[in-house]
Amino acid sequence: MIYALSLGAMTLAATAIAGFPAIRLLRRLNVGKEISEWGPESHQVKAGTPTMGGLLIIAAIAVFTLAANLFGRYSIGLPLAVMGALALLGFVDDLGSLQGREQHALSKRVKLLAFVAIGVAAAVGLYEFLDLNAVNVPYDGRRDIGALYFAIAVAVVVLTAGGVAVTDGLDGLVAGASAIAFGAYGFIALAQGQDYLGAFCFTVTGAVLGFLWHNSHPAQVFMGDTGALALGGGLAVVAFMTGQWLVLPAIGVVFLAEGASTYLQIGYYKLSGGRRIFRMAPLHHHFEQSGWHEVQVAQRFWIVGALGGALGVILALEV
Repeated sequence: MIYALSLGAMTLAATAIAGFPAIRLLRRLNVGKEISEWGPESHQVKAGTPTMGGLLIIAAIAVFTLAANLFGRYSIGLPLAVMGALALLGFVDDLGSLQGREQHALSKRVKLLAFVAIGVAAAVGLYEFLDLNAVNVPYDGRRDIGALYFAIAVAVVVLTAGGVAVTDGLDGLVAGASAIAFGAYGFIALAQGQDYLGAFCFTVTGAVLGFLWHNSHPAQVFMGDTGALALGGGLAVVAFMTGQWLVLPAIGVVFLAEGASTYLQIGYYKLSGGRRIFRMAPLHHHFEQSGWHEVQVAQRFWIVGALGGALGVILALEV
């Protein structure tokens, strides 16, 4: 545990320090974010804020994992590879949303196909190479589910990556919620004796907390899909590697609520002929439109995430 926490602390400090020159570089490269006209009007003041800060997160995770947590523990290469693939996908998408440039973000169909392809690759790694095909059921123990595991793994990777991506709409929201979620799985992994996996989770926690130094309101940099997609995919893979993916809805309750609110809003809008469930989706925008300040929304969502994380850890330890 000491090693895992120490690695997380070092990653946090390095990411926070590296953020200063990284943000200056992003500004010189003129990669300011174009703010969607479909979001709250108050967010237009954020236009031009550097995006693709997720590159800093991924770089920090990769450096510390390769240097201190991969040799002899090559299974850690799976979540790292999935995060890298999704970061690349997010990077390409972010390039199409830059201020002052032609908007050519990836189409929903292309993104879905890419999501599924990466999800399938992750499932192959879990099922074939790590020989995982079971789930830990709270209060009931371990259950083998055979080939069904493969299909579930694909779906969970895709949905979790998407859920984290739609959550990335407020300063610090995803960074704080991700730190809580990875921290919860870090404790679960350590309780299982998977010290290497626990160290990886705390490395991610340290990286996003270091990034939060610069992403807290008012944000100096956004992580973009480059970071959000990678964090979502990595979280899903970690959940499967612990066998505790049934508690992912609790540990990732913020991402679940945000993703569900988006799909519910779209579905109800189409079925009802233009009526809405929420003032605006995703859910964080609904609360903004209800009068909550952006900082209140983010911090209160962190509190809900912390409660969900604690519940998930409790349930995981009851197997």
